[in-house]
Amino acid sequence: MRSLFPVTDLTTSTSEGGGPAGPSADREWSLGELADAYAYPAAPDRRAPAAGGADPSGGSWLRANMVSTLDGAAQHEGRSQPISCAADMRVFGTLRGLADVVIAGAETVRQEGYRPARAREAFAARRAAAGQGPAPAVAVVSGSLELDFSLPLFTEPLVPTLVLAGAAAPADRIAAARKAGAEVVIAGDGAGVDPARAVRELADRGLRRQLTEGGPRLLGQFVAAGVLDELCLTISPMLTAGDAQRIAGGPGVAVPERFFLASLLEEAGFLFSRYRRTDS
Repeated sequence: MRSLFPVTDLTTSTSEGGGPAGPSADREWSLGELADAYAYPAAPDRRAPAAGGADPSGGSWLRANMVSTLDGAAQHEGRSQPISCAADMRVFGTLRGLADVVIAGAETVRQEGYRPARAREAFAARRAAAGQGPAPAVAVVSGSLELDFSLPLFTEPLVPTLVLAGAAAPADRIAAARKAGAEVVIAGDGAGVDPARAVRELADRGLRRQLTEGGPRLLGQFVAAGVLDELCLTISPMLTAGDAQRIAGGPGVAVPERFFLASLLEEAGFLFSRYRRTDS
């Protein structure tokens, strides 16, 4: 892996023997180096206050992690794994290792076979220093709560799994979730979940370093609500054609929101980009 942006003195540095050297060299980065590269802002509360004076984010920082082919496909045959690579999975693990909570839509949980986030020794000291538990919580966004609560995601987590639902969610499914040990978080007045309220509800529980892994419909909702602070996008050097989803779906925004490039890494033709909101 090598750093392409930002450009520093180390970007083109070489060792005495003429080979690559420094953290920008083309080599496999350690998890510690990746964690430094993807660290959350020290003071994430940067979003402009709402009209009423309150911070709409609750002091959180919401980043998304997605992968896309050159022709815009976010999946192949319904899953992201076929368009990923080993380096992408290292970045995936690093982003989880830094987060307080991982947010995913119910369909993504089903398709990708989600399991509880695990504690990893490589991030233990960093998490302890930041006042975090051994592993991030997983928060599943579901309007219907039609989830299999016998799965390990609900029965075997280090940290109780959260289920984000609307106030009109079926009472029997809420009861089933709680019986399985999940924490049900009401984040909407109707049947669905309000994305901005979901961000605030998680922040109110101390889960401010937020990571969403999609799917496309959920990411589209966060984009439309204007609550996404950062996009970590892996660009896969593959072409799939077909009718696969883009990384974000759903209704469009009235005015495209501008993000700026914060960093760009490369390994084996895969590009690992990180974009931030211009007002963050």
